[in-house]
This record gives sequence, C-alpha cells and structure tokens, in this order.
Amino acid sequence: MITESKYDVAIVGGGLAGLALSIQCARAGYRTVLFEKEQYPFHKVCGEYISLENWNFLQELGIPLSDMQLPVISRILVSSPDGKALESTLPLGGIGISRYTIDNMLADIARKEGVAVQENTKVNNVIYSNGAFTLFTSQGETAASVVAGTYGKRSNLDAKWKRQFTQVKPSKLNHYVAVKYHVKIDLPSDLIALHNFDNGYCGISRIEDDKYCLCYLTTAANLRNNHNDIAQMEQNILMKNPFLKEIFTKAAFLYEEPLTISRISFNSKTQVENHVLMLGDAAGMITPLCGNGMSMALHASKLAFEEIQSFLLGNISRYEMELQYTQQWERKFGRRLQAGRIIQRFFGNNALSGFLISTVKPFPKFVSWLIRQTHGAPY
Repeated sequence: MITESKYDVAIVGGGLAGLALSIQCARAGYRTVLFEKEQYPFHKVCGEYISLENWNFLQELGIPLSDMQLPVISRILVSSPDGKALESTLPLGGIGISRYTIDNMLADIARKEGVAVQENTKVNNVIYSNGAFTLFTSQGETAASVVAGTYGKRSNLDAKWKRQFTQVKPSKLNHYVAVKYHVKIDLPSDLIALHNFDNGYCGISRIEDDKYCLCYLTTAANLRNNHNDIAQMEQNILMKNPFLKEIFTKAAFLYEEPLTISRISFNSKTQVENHVLMLGDAAGMITPLCGNGMSMALHASKLAFEEIQSFLLGNISRYEMELQYTQQWERKFGRRLQAGRIIQRFFGNNALSGFLISTVKPFPKFVSWLIRQTHGAPY
C-alpha cells in the first residue's frame, strides 16, 4: 500500500486531458500524481481524429508530430442511410492518431517530467476537507492540494457524488452505445467519413501504420432489439447504408473483439464537482460527429493549468480558480457543445439526414460554416 503523501496536484484519469495537465504541472515544478486504472499502452473507444488547432500545443508537450508522418485529414464525406452523400473540405483539418499511441507517448513524457504515474490504480473516492483533498485509491490514500477529474465519460465517482447527469431518466441524450475497431481497408487517407444509419452514425478515418479507425455510436435500443448481438446489429442496421455495407464487407478487422462502451451521456455536466476541476468528457461530452472530443480535452488541460497555477502561487482563491475555470471552459466550448447537439438531431434519422444533405449540398460555404461551429482556433 502506498503510504500517505502530499502532492500539489492529483489527477484522476490518464487520458489526453489528464496526461497533458500532468506534464504542464510537473514542468512548472509542482508535485504531481496521476492515477490510471489501466496500464499503458491500451486501446480506448474514440474516433482518433485530432483537429489541427492542437498541433502547436501537442508539439510543446513533446509529441514530435512533424516527424511522425501522420495522415493529414482535409476532407469530410457525410452519407445518409440510403446512400445520399455530401463531400466538403475541412476548414482547418486534422490528423489521425490512435489513443494507443498518443496516450502512451504522453505517459512516457509525464514520467520523464517527474509525474508519479500510478497505473492499475482505481480511485474509489475523493474527499475535500479543510482546504485539502484525500484520495482513496486501490493502492492506499493520497493527499493533495488540487484535484482534477479527467476520467472520461462515466466513472464510479460520478455515481458516488450523485452528479446530476447520472440521476436523469434514460433518454435520447444519455443512453448511447459506442463500438470501435481498427481495420485495414483501401480508402483515401485524407478523408474522414460519417455514415448515417437508423438511430446512429459511423465514422472512419486513417490513423498511423496504414490503419483506419472505425467507430460508431448508436442507441442502446438498437443493440437490445438485435438481442445484444453487435454483429447482428451491424448486419441488420448499419449495412443498410451502402457505404457501410462496402466497408464492413471489404475491411480486414484487426481486433478479435470490438471495443465497446455503454451509457454514454450528452447531458450537460458541471465543470467543478466537490471542488474537483473536471476536464475532457468528465466536464462535458461533445457529440462524436464533431470529431472534437480529443481537441477539447487537450485545450481544457491548458485552461485548467493556468487557473491551478494562479491558485498554487497564491494569486487567486480556490473559489476564484473554480469560477474562472468554469467561465473559461464555457467560453471556449459551450457553443461547440450546443452546435453539436443541434447537428446530431439530423444524424441517425433517415429522413432528416437525407434532408440535411440535400439542402446544404449546393451551398459549400454554409457547409464550411457549419463545420466551423464545432471547431476551435489554434491556441
């Protein structure tokens, strides 16, 4: 068991937001610990597309993007369930890289910077009292001045703290299932595609090593109506879209089993809970069709670090740190989430997705404007 120790910053969750925050904190001289329940490297359910708005920040963190020859994605294709299609350029574009690769690289950088990276460690509770935190983990107790929650879409902590989004009844906003594969297939390397099907949509784009990430989102009801059989659901529902039928027929699937995650919620979340700063999907999840979850996680780490540093230097109070982080988060990402929710209403619906594609296809400038509503600027 780890004996009780004192850290300036403790981070719960070792995804993009947590790792990026830990690196910034350690470089600034703060004693930093990061808890991750898995062991690096590992796969995650994720679309694995990162907007180029993050290029400079990732290189500052130590990811040598310029040397990695990653696929640069500059076009988007959207199809309706019956095969209607719309193609457009991406105003800023992005790169494809797997979470298996980038998370592991960031974890290596964090260790070299002096972060205490605690793998295979589950955080069971976080208690705030008298201006400090105690974290109760599977490896013992740890004390810290500041805690950040970067544990993703849903955690045991969400239920323990009775966060509002866990208390609402199942609805179209909070009862989704996501499925991810890595595949080999002959598709354009500069294209990300979003293919609609009944009550869902599937994204596919290239990542490193000539592989493609294929990831789709659908309702729990779709899976339940197919006897909870993913292969049956893909055959009966996804492959009604001719684009998806061709992909699932021709692709070589590289996983023995797909990666899955359930009970995904797009309900609004708070950015601070029990004095814990929330980052990434723990703070609010953008609809995957926007391809910006990874970008928001990275950018949020920079916003959070700036406030944490001001607090640890004694320049602002804890209350000010929490308030200013919440305001900055809302200012940077609130519009993106709102736009994503609106656009998602057209996706996964046979009539609406076909209508949207037919309506906006003659207006490429409007399509570019729509895309920009879900993307940010370089920072």
